[in-house]
Amino acid sequence: MTNNVLVHAIRSTLRSSADSERGIGAQAYMKSEMPSLGVRVPEVRKIVKEAAKQYPVASPDDLRKAVLELWREAGVREERYAAIDLTGLQMVKEDLQMLPIYEEIIRTGAWWDLVDGVAHRIGGLLLAHPATLTPVLRQWSTDGDIWVRRAAITAQLGAKAKTDTDLLAAVISSNFSDNEFFIRKAIGWALREYSKTDPAWVRAFVSNNAGALSPLSTREALRLLPDG
Repeated sequence: MTNNVLVHAIRSTLRSSADSERGIGAQAYMKSEMPSLGVRVPEVRKIVKEAAKQYPVASPDDLRKAVLELWREAGVREERYAAIDLTGLQMVKEDLQMLPIYEEIIRTGAWWDLVDGVAHRIGGLLLAHPATLTPVLRQWSTDGDIWVRRAAITAQLGAKAKTDTDLLAAVISSNFSDNEFFIRKAIGWALREYSKTDPAWVRAFVSNNAGALSPLSTREALRLLPDG
C-alpha cells in the first residue's frame, strides 16, 4: 500500500508542478516522443526526496517495485527521472539486485539523460562489489546496445583514486572503432574526469593510443591538461 501511495504522491506532485510551455521546449530538446511536464530536474529530485520521506518504503524489494512502476508506467519524462531518483535511496546503494533494474533503465531509456542518470549508481555497485561488477562491465563494453556500452565507459565517473584503471582502459579500448558520437564523447568524458586525479595516466593512455582514439575523444580527454 505504501508503494502505491508513494508513487501516487510523486505523480500528482509532478503534475501540479507542471510548466506546459517549458515542457514543450524540454521535449524538443531531448528529441523525445514522451512528453515532458516542464518540471526542472532539481525540482523532480526535491519532490522525490520529500515523498520518500513522507511515505517511506519498508524494504529494498518495495523500493524496487516502486521504481519499476514509475519507470514502466511513465507517461511523462519526469516520471522516469523520478524513478531514477528513487534508486538513490541509501537502502539500495550497494544492493546487487538493483543491477537488472539499472540495465532495464539503460536499454529501454536509450537516451543520454536517462542512461547517465544511473551510470554512477552502477559505479557505486562496482566499488562495493568489484569481483561481481568488473566482468559485467567488461561484457557490457562489447554489447550490441550503444547505451549499455556508454554506461560501461562512464560507470567510474567520480571514482577518483578508487578508479580501476585496468577496467577503464579495457572498456574504452573495446570501443575504439565505434564511430557513434555518444560513445566517443563518453570516452573523452571518462578520461577527462580521471585526468583530475591522475593526469599522467591519462596523458600516457592518450599517447599510447593516439592512432585509435578519435579526435573528439582525444580533445575531450586532454581538455583539462596543460600543453606539453
